[in-house]
Amino acid sequence: MKILGVLGSHQRDGVNGQLLDAVLAGVKPEDDVEVIFLNDYQILPDAGKANPVLDELEAKLLAADVWILAAPTYWGAMSGVMKNFLDCVRQRLVRFNRAGDALPDRFKGKSYITISSCYASPAEELVTGVTDGTFRIFDKVLGAAGLLKIREVVQTKTYGLKTLSAQKQAECRQVGASIQSKAKRTDDTVKRYIQLFGMVACATLITMLLQQLVNLVLPIGQFWLNYVSFVLIFFILLASVLHFFTVVKHRRH
Repeated sequence: MKILGVLGSHQRDGVNGQLLDAVLAGVKPEDDVEVIFLNDYQILPDAGKANPVLDELEAKLLAADVWILAAPTYWGAMSGVMKNFLDCVRQRLVRFNRAGDALPDRFKGKSYITISSCYASPAEELVTGVTDGTFRIFDKVLGAAGLLKIREVVQTKTYGLKTLSAQKQAECRQVGASIQSKAKRTDDTVKRYIQLFGMVACATLITMLLQQLVNLVLPIGQFWLNYVSFVLIFFILLASVLHFFTVVKHRRH
């Protein structure tokens, strides 16, 4: 398997570079590994003339089975280095129909892992999702190109951080070791429906229990009053659950 690391940060040996290296340290010895440090290239968009830099990068992307992209989160979004790269390769990642819709093309079926970091504490990242903007762009771009997501890696509280903890390095190596099996994953649709069913079932059960408690304190005998109370409790519970999982859908450590 050929694995390509793409580092979109200003420092090669910074936190994101260390995260990328740690993930790559966990892959199998027989895997072919290559790392692109985007700051080594002068990346410009296609403008109707020869673009040897994009030609070279495109060839590397095509040759790889798995992409591991790493970029820090600045101001709630990915670094400009990585964003510029994704913007410039846009016309090559996908094909466009007559309506201008982006459709998967030559990269369809490949897999990817995304990595990011932020200054925020684990608690702040959990509640506010500081890195969500970065991962959202990654997923939108790579999903449009037809790639399959393996997982994400997040490093919080990076202000002043010089070296990754042993625990974080071990976690990253484990991610790298799992690439072989997880890269073959195809579709999570069934899994998502099962998760949704479980959330709805739990929300319904909790709603019924709460409604019984309400009836003990404030007896409600009429059908429509029961109905209204059920709908209100169910809506509040389900909205809370969906909001929580929307905010924390990314792994945050």
